[in-house]
Amino acid sequence: MKRFGKRSFALLLLSCFMLISAACSNTPAAGETTVAAGSKPAQDPVKVVWWHSMSGELGTVADKLISDFNATHQDIQVEGVFQGTYDESLNKLKASLGSKSGPTMIQVYEIGSRFMMDTKAIRPVQDFMDAEAYDISSLEPNIKNYYTFDGKLHSMPFNSSNPILYYNKDAFKAAGLDPENPPKTYEEVAEAAKALTKGGQTGASFAIYGWFMEQFLANQGAELLNNGNGRNSPATASQVNNAAAVKTLEWWKKMLDDKVLLNLGRKTDDTKKAFAAGQIAMTLDSTASLRGIVSAAEGKFEVGTAFLPKPADGGEGGVIIGGASLWMMNNKSEEEQQAAWEFMKYLAEPQTQAYWHVNTGYFPVTTKAYDEPLVKENLEKYPQFQTAVDQLHQTKANLATQGAVMGVFPEARQLTETAIEEVLNGQKTPQEALDKAAQEISSKIETYNKTVK
Repeated sequence: MKRFGKRSFALLLLSCFMLISAACSNTPAAGETTVAAGSKPAQDPVKVVWWHSMSGELGTVADKLISDFNATHQDIQVEGVFQGTYDESLNKLKASLGSKSGPTMIQVYEIGSRFMMDTKAIRPVQDFMDAEAYDISSLEPNIKNYYTFDGKLHSMPFNSSNPILYYNKDAFKAAGLDPENPPKTYEEVAEAAKALTKGGQTGASFAIYGWFMEQFLANQGAELLNNGNGRNSPATASQVNNAAAVKTLEWWKKMLDDKVLLNLGRKTDDTKKAFAAGQIAMTLDSTASLRGIVSAAEGKFEVGTAFLPKPADGGEGGVIIGGASLWMMNNKSEEEQQAAWEFMKYLAEPQTQAYWHVNTGYFPVTTKAYDEPLVKENLEKYPQFQTAVDQLHQTKANLATQGAVMGVFPEARQLTETAIEEVLNGQKTPQEALDKAAQEISSKIETYNKTVK
């Protein structure tokens, strides 16, 4: 064994003494941080709870955005909580009102806007925008238009879409139709459907979806509700039985009677599957479904996209924004609301919206996103996206395309869908079915209006 000299032994004792002293005085080891005398310990990050309705692939993308934000904002921690469909999420919010159990912010579909404002439980995002002179000049005009009420933005646009016509280009060629010149009017759709119905393939199928009827009316410049679509003052009556709606249902029913259109019910998933299988040659669906529809047809046929059709003599209009926006709840601390506002701003940034758009199919809510290389590359790979962008930008701004506002919108859609079913099943004429729907919707609006006075 090696012998220690007196000097070495003394140094060893001194080292041991210093280690013991450090341990007793809680001196941090190398690599650890220390709090300076008189300073406060680092605060925990502010927690923001975001309720959303993004599932499947959409949910994966939403989770990525949350993760990226948290990684670059050490003082804020966003927790995304999936709450089911838009309807389910809104019902859970209703149950939480009056308590602290709700979220900091929530994603609500566009037709829930009137209800959210009427709850008095939200804080308009315009408050935050005004406080820091936040620039909204690059927000898409038609999207900004929809979510503006009484001259202010009450919620932050996030995921936006509208419906387009999808068609099988290969089937068009086989039927002697020009695949680069899709039908633009009701009359042209009906003619194309006749030519495409052959060999086990039917010309078209449209899901029985109230949203489509709303869009068909706006495309003709027709308002769904009175009082300027509920924008000039609260709506008191439905106008779903107007001439534009009757004409739309007559066209729809005539194609069914001519056996050039299939009735596959209310679910858009069923028409998507039929389209991918080559069972139908034309269908309607959201722009948010574009990537999925193109992928499902890959290797089988080429998918074409076109503007939503309207009657040859239809008035000026365009499409209404679908999708959802982000609402700030007002029962959380100022610190928590400010943290949520930082997250909302991040979600609206061009790079964030470019990633969201390319990976989901929803429109970017800011025009600056179209300058991002990611979006440009995606348009080259999927030129079908250009149709949706052009349709949005060519929409004429008016009260019809700004979108209807009422507190009973989900119920109104259900009643509209029932009317469409009654017509397609031969139970009522378009006018009879829509008159009944308008009466029932108006009654629900009247009851609702009494509860919010």
